[in-house]
Amino acid sequence: MSGLRPSGLRLVVAEDNLLVREGILRLVAEIDGLEACASCSTYDELVEAVDRYAPDVVLTDIRMPPTHRDEGIRAARAFRASHPDLGVVVLSQFLDPAYVLTLLEDGTKGRGYLLKDRVDEVDRLAHAIRTVGTGGSFIDDEVVEVLVRSRTRAVDSPLEGLTTRELDVLTEMATGATNSAIAEALGVSEHSVEKHASAIFAKLGLTEDVEINRRVTAVLMFLAGRPASSEMA
Repeated sequence: MSGLRPSGLRLVVAEDNLLVREGILRLVAEIDGLEACASCSTYDELVEAVDRYAPDVVLTDIRMPPTHRDEGIRAARAFRASHPDLGVVVLSQFLDPAYVLTLLEDGTKGRGYLLKDRVDEVDRLAHAIRTVGTGGSFIDDEVVEVLVRSRTRAVDSPLEGLTTRELDVLTEMATGATNSAIAEALGVSEHSVEKHASAIFAKLGLTEDVEINRRVTAVLMFLAGRPASSEMA
């Protein structure tokens, strides 16, 4: 584990592949207001680094020693109890939404899931880090698209009742985007997004919630065909 001089939003980077880890550190160094305060390569080192450096955000690989299975997700869930204000972005090569749902079982607040092959998109990486660092949630849109396609193909899918624009808004909502961000992405007014969101929740039989993290939970659980837990906020 190595310590680096911190300033601005503090990060701990956890990645067992040295070349990938160094690449991520170089990318982070390019982002204004972000700086790594430590880097590490195992689950135990990650826990130690968080305790020692008290970062604002952890950027972690999904699989690391000792088991190379789900250390990143386990760490994120453990930090929910030990460091409740800590943001965590899990880097993963897996499009399987099951990993995302497991990550979010204890809540969406301050949690992000970013596909590893897109980590070199600096703006996207910065957005994910800053979003979870301020208590928001970030879900890679490619994972959301997998959920939407799967749900759309289902027999008698409730999504069939949505207009094309409503489906666009639903997809954006599932990534953790705010109404203003959705409006900018789709080229419509924020008021229009609010109207579409209300229509979506009414058509899908969901309770509308303006709190972004609870809204993300409701949408993701619906797309996954699972009941949303009241604890997942």
